[in-house]
Amino acid sequence: MRKEGTCAHNHDAAFVTLFAFTCAGTAQRMASWEEAFGALSTVALERLSPAGNDSGKGQSVRVFPPYPTLVNGKGIMWVLAFSRPATVIRGRKAMKRILLSAVSAAALSLGSTYAFAQSGSVERAVGGYDFEEAAKEAPETKDFHSADGHLTFAIVTHTAGNGFFDPVYVGAKVAGDMIGAEILLLGSESPVDDPAREIEILNQIVRDPKIDGIIMTTPQVGAYNDIVKAAEAAGIPVATTNSYDDTLLNRSNISHTGQDASAAAIGGEALAKCVLDSGKTSGSILLPSSTAMGNIEVNNRVTAAFNAIVKTLKDAGKLEAFKVDAGPENVGIDTNPNDPVNALVSLFESRGDVVGAFTANNVFTPPLVKAVEQMGWTNNFCAFGFDLGPAQQEGIVAGNLTGSLGQQPFLQGFWPVMQLYLQIDRGISAANLDTRAQLVTKENVEKIGKRFEN
Repeated sequence: MRKEGTCAHNHDAAFVTLFAFTCAGTAQRMASWEEAFGALSTVALERLSPAGNDSGKGQSVRVFPPYPTLVNGKGIMWVLAFSRPATVIRGRKAMKRILLSAVSAAALSLGSTYAFAQSGSVERAVGGYDFEEAAKEAPETKDFHSADGHLTFAIVTHTAGNGFFDPVYVGAKVAGDMIGAEILLLGSESPVDDPAREIEILNQIVRDPKIDGIIMTTPQVGAYNDIVKAAEAAGIPVATTNSYDDTLLNRSNISHTGQDASAAAIGGEALAKCVLDSGKTSGSILLPSSTAMGNIEVNNRVTAAFNAIVKTLKDAGKLEAFKVDAGPENVGIDTNPNDPVNALVSLFESRGDVVGAFTANNVFTPPLVKAVEQMGWTNNFCAFGFDLGPAQQEGIVAGNLTGSLGQQPFLQGFWPVMQLYLQIDRGISAANLDTRAQLVTKENVEKIGKRFEN
């Protein structure tokens, strides 16, 4: 018979119950637990019976809970209840061995550092539906548009030839694998912006009956409306990524993933502080670019960086001592994108007093690295750029690039794929994602690019 306040038991009782607590002395009746939490689970006693001992056959072990659980948020408890409906265990030795096994099981539970059963768990929605069922994909999703039993999305970029979009494609592929969709990775072969070639590819894709969704970059304002119109007429959803065109047809119903151009201000501020910290008391800070490419996003970055440089110098009372030049319209000093290294070297040599430079994309930042090296300015020039490809990372390590701004391009491939899927399966649309800016310098460059994310 159980003694009050202890875990001692009469071995001949119909039930032998062992309670193991993190703090001793408060064993509660099994019926109370069943009333509060439901019936105890049952497992075969043979699991705990000593080898060669048949006395346990026909018995069972009832366990509550069937896993460790928190007791009043303070500790872990395991309750084992031995039931003998048909026979009585004879012999102290057998009972000792059985109880030893039970104590071992209890000890294991006490050593656990986690709990599976938590208070406050939610199993069904307030509306009565089951979360497991609600989380399942709709039966008709895989037959959307093409009706071929699987989803096919195409991602098309304006420059697949310079490496920037590599992690974008990786992100799209990862998302596609997660939802079981085929992802076509497409883009202009050029290492510089080539919206015309991108649009040519898009015009082919939008007529492909196998395509269930289109992801595209939109660097040239107003050039993609016909693509959107054709896709909508065919019932194909569209998402945009990377460069943003706010004049795009039906813009409010099309999701966008990318970095806002205003993030370039982070690089502009860092450049101005670098110049001030270098001890230079005067000179030119240049922002070379090319408006001929027609990339409105890049133009806006140059403007944002220019304004940040001016503000930082002004706040320090040093603006009059420096000349900040971003061209006549503050969208960049026109520089040849087809021979950018020589163009930058010529620009620097012609000015004669350059103390800092900022470039706003992957077309000019790797050439900036080479130009600084050619000028002999390694570790002695404030050079900031955009994107985090291998050339940028190597330039930072070598001291030919002070810092560069990352766009987290992996997300620019991953999220548009998930967005199209959610639009098809759940009716969720126009969920934009700002991938923000990531300033990388010598202090943190070693952490970049380890998982193809940059």
